[in-house]
Amino acid sequence: MSARPNQESAAQQAETTSPHRAGFACFVGRPNAGKSTLTNALVGQKVAITSNRPQTTRHTVRGIVHRDDAQLILVDTPGLHKPRTLLGERLNDVVRTTWAEVDVIGFCLPADQKLGPGDKYIVKELAGIKKTPKIAIITKTDLVESKALAEQLLAVSALAEELGFEWAEIIPVSAVKDQQVSLLADLIAPLLPESPPLYPEGDLTDEPEMVMVAELIREAALEGVRDELPHSIAVVVEEMLPRTDRPADKPLLDIHANVYIERPSQKGIIIGPKGKRLKDVGTKSRKHIEALLGTPVFLDLHVKVAKDWQRDPKQLRKLGF
Repeated sequence: MSARPNQESAAQQAETTSPHRAGFACFVGRPNAGKSTLTNALVGQKVAITSNRPQTTRHTVRGIVHRDDAQLILVDTPGLHKPRTLLGERLNDVVRTTWAEVDVIGFCLPADQKLGPGDKYIVKELAGIKKTPKIAIITKTDLVESKALAEQLLAVSALAEELGFEWAEIIPVSAVKDQQVSLLADLIAPLLPESPPLYPEGDLTDEPEMVMVAELIREAALEGVRDELPHSIAVVVEEMLPRTDRPADKPLLDIHANVYIERPSQKGIIIGPKGKRLKDVGTKSRKHIEALLGTPVFLDLHVKVAKDWQRDPKQLRKLGF
């Protein structure tokens, strides 16, 4: 009878002495594969913008997941794609640079879409990265029946075999329904190097606040616009200043931001009839910004034309790319 408490204390001791791990994991996949939604679900808060439009992610957002045994720093990259502009080429460079620097790569494949040429192109590139463990993540499982999911799992396994490597893990998840998201974190953690935490407890991202605010405005601006317009929208926050004449218990943060588009004809689409669309963009993004910063916000938005900025190196630099 006395052996059981000793066994328990030995198990507890083993748990407490297991090394802490910390490192970087990145999600890759073609545009709109659910990478940003998955990052937000793991972190438990919005740190990456999401949209039903492809190619919405332009910055590598580091979302930080704090656990007792590990700290996962999630790098959310743009979707790898066949570039048509200088911006597209630079986004692809960002992806490849990130792959070379992380400890784990998660390949995201939507459950509701067949393996296509874009997926095969990415997995072929991943096959050339020998030392980094790779996990296949079947996303958006809430959109399909179990038979279709099983077929997708088999397809992604067969593709790796065909290219001469093996996935460290294959896992189906639904970020929207919070299914198997914590299990994904459990699978990534042991693949990270032994290390103390790299970021302080409570930090959820290392993105500068102004960049995150600009991304939240851009996310709101992407909603409901024509198919070609998302790639033409950029947002720059010019300044964020506390209103000086406010009492300490009623602060207000003034944010002045410019929404840039490429052609004068696009201005009307963003502003909308009698300014209604731009007003909606301000209302939606302000709610998320206030939640992010924890303070009331006055948001001043202006729409400006930066002619063909996606193809112009000078304009790209000005807009932060």
